[in-house]
Amino acid sequence: MSVKFLIDVFIFIFGLCIGSFLNCVIYRLERKEKLAGRSHCTQCQNTLAWTDLFPVFSFLCLWGKCRYCKGKISWQYPIVEISTALIFLLIYNLQFTIYNNFSIFQFFNLAFLLYIASALTIIFVYDLKYYIIPDKVLFPAIGITFFYRLFENMNFVNWNLEIGNFAPIGRYFLAAIIASGFFLFIFLFSRGCWMGLGDVKLAILMGFLLGLPNVLVALFLAFFSGAIIGTIMMIFRKKNLKSEIPFGPFLITGTFIAIFWGTQMVQWYMRLFSI
Repeated sequence: MSVKFLIDVFIFIFGLCIGSFLNCVIYRLERKEKLAGRSHCTQCQNTLAWTDLFPVFSFLCLWGKCRYCKGKISWQYPIVEISTALIFLLIYNLQFTIYNNFSIFQFFNLAFLLYIASALTIIFVYDLKYYIIPDKVLFPAIGITFFYRLFENMNFVNWNLEIGNFAPIGRYFLAAIIASGFFLFIFLFSRGCWMGLGDVKLAILMGFLLGLPNVLVALFLAFFSGAIIGTIMMIFRKKNLKSEIPFGPFLITGTFIAIFWGTQMVQWYMRLFSI
């Protein structure tokens, strides 16, 4: 059994635990409850025992029902937990592929990406359920991403902080301006009917996170997937042209794909058209 396999297992289990915490954040954020405090059933409000808190496994052992009131537990909980674990595993392996030996700076980069993945997961589920992007999650993510981009362009020489070459950071600022400006135009032109202001703010995060040209990949994938899902829902009469469909989940899906495979997709496109 290799060390790499053991680390993968640890990362996956860690992701399951974080996914369980994210479910708690989503539930309590909507109800304006404090994060501190014992977990409880969302229906009967009974405090859960520690044996009920194992991610995924408790759900399976209880057959998706509360131990006390027998009320059904939403499939959101295991889905978010497993999705978070898989995303964490992908992020770790992406870092392991790029860097054979971890330094302190690569550790910070891994921690940053895991935090962003967690924030995006909360926004994805929250917008999907409640049709709103929570500022309490989005604004800290924008601020941390902004300062992280500044941090990664600094040189630490002789224990003194020196400003390094900030030319690369320009593509992140430009990406944020282009993405948010595009959505702001749609928001103003449609008077908020086609696009919410939350999507404009989310585009700022996408720009600082992905930079150019990867943010364009994310936007293309978001609109493409949104058009396909919207068409399918109209065909099956789940939605019509006047129905409200949250766009945040499509933007976040495009963002995740761009994080993992954006560079390869851009290179493939350039080779395809010999740019």
